[in-house]
Amino acid sequence: MKKVMKTASPEETFALGEKLGREAKPGTVIALIGDLGVGKTVFTQGVALGLGITEPVASPTFTILQVYEEGRLPFYHYDVYRIGDLEEMEEIGYEDCFYGEGVCIVEWADLIRELLPEDTIRITIEKDPEQGFDYRRITVESSEQ
Repeated sequence: MKKVMKTASPEETFALGEKLGREAKPGTVIALIGDLGVGKTVFTQGVALGLGITEPVASPTFTILQVYEEGRLPFYHYDVYRIGDLEEMEEIGYEDCFYGEGVCIVEWADLIRELLPEDTIRITIEKDPEQGFDYRRITVESSEQ
């Protein structure tokens, strides 16, 4: 399944993430793809709220993984921008998160594409300056029919 949505503000991008978080099931893995500043973290903050997480959510750029356990499911937030090689992911135990009972979101997921489970939901966020500063095209691709 492939679905394309458009948002006109950070609040709308957040709301899309929140909806996904409310619908997420145990074992959901979300790959977030997009350039710097497109709203990956804003989307992730929405997912977190949809899972019932109220603490502040920031991108774990330097720690690679942040774990939140206060929501209805454990939430694993990865930012793999600074990953040098795939062995680093093994060192932090990615398999426990990717194949566990929580929800994983991976910013810059294209950098570890070969580690992602087959049923990963791919979300690409793109800007289009001609449409306005806050315009985003969000493409959701999943193996579900």
